[in-house]
Parts: sequence; C-alpha cells; structure tokens
Amino acid sequence: MIISATASTTRSAATAATRVTAHGPRLVQLLRFLSDAQLRRRTTAETNKVESYNKFSSWCRFGNHGVIAANDPEEQEKILKFSTLLTNTVIFHTTLDMMMVVRELIAEGWTITLEDLTVLSPYLTARIQRFGEYATDEIELTPEPFDARLELDLAPAAAQ
Repeated sequence: MIISATASTTRSAATAATRVTAHGPRLVQLLRFLSDAQLRRRTTAETNKVESYNKFSSWCRFGNHGVIAANDPEEQEKILKFSTLLTNTVIFHTTLDMMMVVRELIAEGWTITLEDLTVLSPYLTARIQRFGEYATDEIELTPEPFDARLELDLAPAAAQ
C-alpha cells in the first residue's frame, strides 16, 4: 500500500512538472503582454487588421450566408479558395480606385501625408452592389498596365 502511494505521488509530481514546463512559455508570453503597453498596442492593431479582413471576406461571400454545406474536403477547399480570390480581387480593385483618387488629388495640388494614407482602408462596403447589374460589354478590353508607384514625399514622416 505504501509503495503504490509513493509511486502515485511521484507520477503526480512528474505530471505537474511536465505541465509547468509545457505552459511556461505561454505564461512568460502572457506576462510580457500584460506588462508591455507597446506589445499590447501592436497585438491589438494586428488583430484588428485580421478581423477586418475576415469581416470583409464574410461580406464578399454569397450564397447560404457563407456556410459551406458540402462535406467533401475538396469542395470545401475549392469554395474557400474562390472566396479568398474574390475578396482579394475586390480589395485590389478598391485599392486601385483609391490610388487613382490620391493621384488626382496630388495633380490638383493637394498635399497628401502619410497620416492621410494610414486612415484609408480597402475594406469598403458602402457603395459596392454585390448583386447589382454589371456591364460585360467591356470585358474583352485590355486594361492599362498597373503602376504601383505613388509619387509622395514621405521623408518628413520618416524623420519622426
């Protein structure tokens, strides 16, 4: 009886030590998060970006309220890839439109700062008609090449 109680206690101690060792890195990370305000701000900002993307992606999905009814893993993967492609296409198009407006403002003499650009978001849903009428008569026209350069002087922002 004494031998089995001692073995049980040794196993419990070993199990407890294993748990502490396994949870130690998480505990250290949690303590860093709680004590470092800058880390909390960065983590919150990145989490908000991911949540904004997921909310926008959910908004872009259509049919069955975004629920994937198929139990086939290949079908589920195909639906997720299509959803990601659709979301990224809408974001890219919105970004192109925003860059065009910024370029027009610069051409008109407006001064655009880094702070102005940081408040812009490609996750706009206000004026997009998901189920509206879309013209397809221009679908065979080749678009102009994409120019990613935005002629802005960001030197004052870099000096801060």
